[in-house]
Amino acid sequence: MEKQMDESVENQSQTHVAEEQENEIVTEGSAVVHGELSQDGSVPPKVDGEAEVLDEKVSKQIIKEGHGSKPSKYATCFLHYRAWTKNSQHKFEDTWKEQQPIELVIGKEKKELAGLAIGVSSMKSGERALVHVGWELAYGKEGNFSFPNVPPMADLIYEVEVIGFDETKEGKARSDMTVEERIGAADRRKMDGNSLFKEEKLEEAMQQYEMAIAYMGDDFMFQLYGKYQDMALAVKNPCHLNMAACLIKLKRYDEAIGHCNIVLTEEEKNPKALFRRGKAKAELGQTESARDDFRKAQKYAPEDNAIRRELRALAEQEKAVYQKQKEMYKGMFKGKEEGSAKARSLNWLILLWQWLVSLFSGIFRRDRVKAD
Repeated sequence: MEKQMDESVENQSQTHVAEEQENEIVTEGSAVVHGELSQDGSVPPKVDGEAEVLDEKVSKQIIKEGHGSKPSKYATCFLHYRAWTKNSQHKFEDTWKEQQPIELVIGKEKKELAGLAIGVSSMKSGERALVHVGWELAYGKEGNFSFPNVPPMADLIYEVEVIGFDETKEGKARSDMTVEERIGAADRRKMDGNSLFKEEKLEEAMQQYEMAIAYMGDDFMFQLYGKYQDMALAVKNPCHLNMAACLIKLKRYDEAIGHCNIVLTEEEKNPKALFRRGKAKAELGQTESARDDFRKAQKYAPEDNAIRRELRALAEQEKAVYQKQKEMYKGMFKGKEEGSAKARSLNWLILLWQWLVSLFSGIFRRDRVKAD
């Protein structure tokens, strides 16, 4: 559906993703959910089943099954997590809000993340789990009074999702890579994501795009300028746009809008970002805002048929709503008119009755006067 737009916007990339295929995309078959996910992430989710003991101070409950192998020592893992203190269930960290995955090198983690690393090392790509960590393998006896704020001797609960990992013997972190190495690693992830998208594996494709985005973090992008900034954006922005395409198909429209907004911050005239944000808004019923996005996208890509189709669909939808409202109001006024006609007829009957009563009353009175 958007093939023409892909060719006009992403001409720096050799591989294009046909995001708008007619057949419905099927998510990965391994995504089996155990338990009830928290809607807003304010409290730990409820998980069915017994906990797997990984260490004397660490246990794990699987929320969603993963796929493939588990990371080995020195593997660079990319993950999202929420963290709570176990007793008070106070949430002190949430990486999903930042839309920026965290990097964790197994065996080279910070001391306070030792328990989390044990949990992550037992997880597969795409797996989501609840990891329980004793205070001895977390923030210890003293706790932490800066950021994040964790009280002394606090046992922790993590809701963790492993997006994916890179197996490297040296355990080379992003911070140790050159600019070219980071951009190259991100581009390979993007290409892997495109291949998975074509195979209709949306969840796995999104994992690859998120890992690519992780290489292009804000701290890294802030240091770039000139050709290196252009090279990085040529990889990063298509990943956000492809994430948006996946999320629209998964009906996660608010998240799709978020990824489009990130691209539009860098490229306010990007027609694909405007188009996909418009599609997500249209699905959420934000008709006027969606139309504005489609019109802006059409301004920068006037030959694109997909944009014209969406604008036409919005117009037809509004016309149908108008006709429905017109018929509804017509029925309401018709009912009022019929009611008024009935009321007028009733008034005439009352007047006629009153006249007849008055007439007979007068005749009766005259007859009595004659009799007297």
